[in-house]
Amino acid sequence: MARIVFPDAVPSAEPAVRSVPSIGGDADQSGSNFSATLLAMAGHDLRQPLQVITSAHDVLVRNLDSEEQLEKLMRADQATKRVAIILGQLVEALQMRERSGDDLHLPVPLRPILEDLTTEFAEAAQLKGITFLVTATRQVAFSHPVLLAGILRNLIRNAIDYTPPGGGVFVTSRRCGTELRIEVRDTGIGIRANTLSRNFSAFQRTNAAPTDGLGLGLFIVQRAADLLGHQVEVGSIEGRGSCFSVMVSAA
Repeated sequence: MARIVFPDAVPSAEPAVRSVPSIGGDADQSGSNFSATLLAMAGHDLRQPLQVITSAHDVLVRNLDSEEQLEKLMRADQATKRVAIILGQLVEALQMRERSGDDLHLPVPLRPILEDLTTEFAEAAQLKGITFLVTATRQVAFSHPVLLAGILRNLIRNAIDYTPPGGGVFVTSRRCGTELRIEVRDTGIGIRANTLSRNFSAFQRTNAAPTDGLGLGLFIVQRAADLLGHQVEVGSIEGRGSCFSVMVSAA
């Protein structure tokens, strides 16, 4: 496996590199249809209340004057966003499961996916004071547009979450023989070498950084990669940054 090289922002060292193993089919089938149905119902039914809460926040913020009231409203808004993130992760995990019987291999242009993700995360990166650069490409992958976008979305979201202000998140892709290598690199807190593989399990979070959600992001990444037959690799230096690579067949 090729050694992952970090950018100049990450000082040279021998990074811990892992090729992430498949999570296996037996464990994925342990959930019952009843549980999946309940999850689908929750994903559908909770969206409307969240929209109502968000709309109420927008009205209240224009009518409150005291700093204390505005501060409490801001905390409520942050809590609502955390619920929305958790709900989105749960629904996305369910979608991964439901797509296991689909035809998952199609010619997928990378440029539209990367452009959409750039638009989606540009504001979050700017508000946090992070440099966010995505290199455009005209390459075409043999994959599935929804699942591939989901993989990259979760990797970019994690990179932004775990990168402190002043750092950077960089998304690139290049041809490697018959494959495309899509990389999401950051200059964040990194991952301890002895926890690299474990972080791809459900409900695991990277180190102890405070983030929202259930710790399903990397589990979703690996689940989608398993369905597509893509290889996921990760290299990291604790305290310096991480690089997640997705190897995809070129179309």
